[in-house]
Amino acid sequence: MLDFSSTVFGVDRREYLPIACRPVHAYEDKFPLGYVYPEHTHDRAQLSFSLSGVMSVMTEDANFILPPGRAIWIPANTSHQVASRSAMHFQIVYIDPGIGEQPESCRVFDVSPLVRGLIHEIIGFDLNYDMQEREGRIVRLLLEEVSRVPALSVRVTLPQDTRLRQVCDAILANPSDDREISDWSEIAGMSRRSFTRHFKQETGMGLAAWRQQVRLMEAAARLSEGETVTSVALTVGYDSLSAFTFAFQRAFGMSPSVFRAK
Repeated sequence: MLDFSSTVFGVDRREYLPIACRPVHAYEDKFPLGYVYPEHTHDRAQLSFSLSGVMSVMTEDANFILPPGRAIWIPANTSHQVASRSAMHFQIVYIDPGIGEQPESCRVFDVSPLVRGLIHEIIGFDLNYDMQEREGRIVRLLLEEVSRVPALSVRVTLPQDTRLRQVCDAILANPSDDREISDWSEIAGMSRRSFTRHFKQETGMGLAAWRQQVRLMEAAARLSEGETVTSVALTVGYDSLSAFTFAFQRAFGMSPSVFRAK
């Protein structure tokens, strides 16, 4: 269940309680740089949209980065933690799981003008709205759009094995760490062969590819925060600016400079 008993940043969350009793409710809020909302769950699906600032969302099996203009769908009862990589301005919509056809897994997507407008309309719903009227049609159209738009490959799958997880946590904390598989397997207390086999089984890719995914997600976050392309490339562990640009272009469909400008 949602917890509206606390006060955060001077805003009494209990003011949302009457709205939260409705099958769909939404609001707009801000988090300061470095704020972490601890691991929690909701009995409703959650759609979070970053208006400005960079949001990090971690579930039990994946880590997501949301720069401005992107949203994440989190199914009901999915444990997750949210952290603000920079001062954030965001919108959230909560939807009862019984309403419409809803995605069954987390997905990140670019927010279209239509989705942005639908979220804005839901935030403005009157307390006594009727789901059988216009409001219900707006919510169902939003769900249709969330399911229809292409999901972006901006997730890093996390292993369940605690030995592998400590390695992944270390790389997430410092993506530029370029230690070899033999070093990481020793840290995990596993043979190189066993480490390699289990890592691929649990994440779907080898360590080098997984680490590159982490580096590119970190790069996207830093570019969204305004850092220069050269600075970001060096910070996340690339020795060559051209290699960074090529990898980023292949992953995001645009160059780092274009992404930063957007």
